[in-house]
Order: sequence, then structure tokens, then C-alpha cells
Amino acid sequence: MTTYTTIDSPLGELLAARDAEGISALYLPHGKKPARPHADWVREDTAFDDLRSQLGEYFAGERTNFELPLHLIGSAFQRRVWTGLLGIPCGKTTSYGALATAIGAPGAARAVGLANGQNPISIVVPCHRVIGADGSLTGYGGGLPAKQWLLTHEAQQPQLFAV
Repeated sequence: MTTYTTIDSPLGELLAARDAEGISALYLPHGKKPARPHADWVREDTAFDDLRSQLGEYFAGERTNFELPLHLIGSAFQRRVWTGLLGIPCGKTTSYGALATAIGAPGAARAVGLANGQNPISIVVPCHRVIGADGSLTGYGGGLPAKQWLLTHEAQQPQLFAV
């Protein structure tokens, strides 16, 4: 069974879903296709206290890494890309080409970009940290203003990112 809730955030109301394995979706309110709960999802607000708490800490500038069970639902290649995204430190960015190389698929920058765009767990699986090779902001499922907001937010917490 998949449960869902909505979570208020500085970016608007987020739609979250989880199943027995973990968080399976976290959608931003704006972008290419506004997310709606699937017909077979069941609303269960209390099942998301961990996500709600950790997102609150992230938006308050108190958290840089999420410690949540995730259920990455996609092809083997998509899951490889999404797992690679989890390795991009908060406050840092990488390019599609560099991410392709990092996951062992050099030359697959376009495929990485497509998989990145299909990431169903925004913010927690930080697809917003992938930018163009020239440093430009490129497409983002939640809209470029949200991507810019997230990158700016992370850059404003330098004391949290010191190694």
C-alpha cells in the first residue's frame, strides 16, 4: 500500500508518498506536470513525521543530509543515476557529464539528464545539484525558480558544509 501526505515548505505544498520500503515520491508543486495523488494512494499524514521533521530542519538550514528509507522506483540505469545524486554533497554542484563519469557511464550525459529529470524524490535525492557543463541552470522538473532557490538556500549555509 502506498500512503501520501502534503507538506508545507518555502517552495509551496510538497506531495510525498511512501510504501513499505520507504519514501517513493516527493514532488514540488510547480513544474512540468503538477503532481497529484494516484487513485490507489491512501492519505496518512502521521506516516510522514520523519520526512516532515527532516525537511523542516533542511529548510531551517540545520540539516544537510537526509536519513530516510528510500524506495527508488525506476529502471536499473535510473536507480544508478539517482544513487549517484545522493553522493553530491549539499552546497555543491556537478554537471551531467561528471555525474555520468562518476556512475561509470562516461559519455552518457544525455541519458543521465533524462534519468535526472525523472527523479521522483526531489530535494532528498538532490537532482537540483546537477547543472550544465558551462555552469548554467538547466531544466528542473520543479521549475527553474525552485532549482535556483534550493541552490541559493544551500549556499547560504557554509558553516554546515565545512569539511
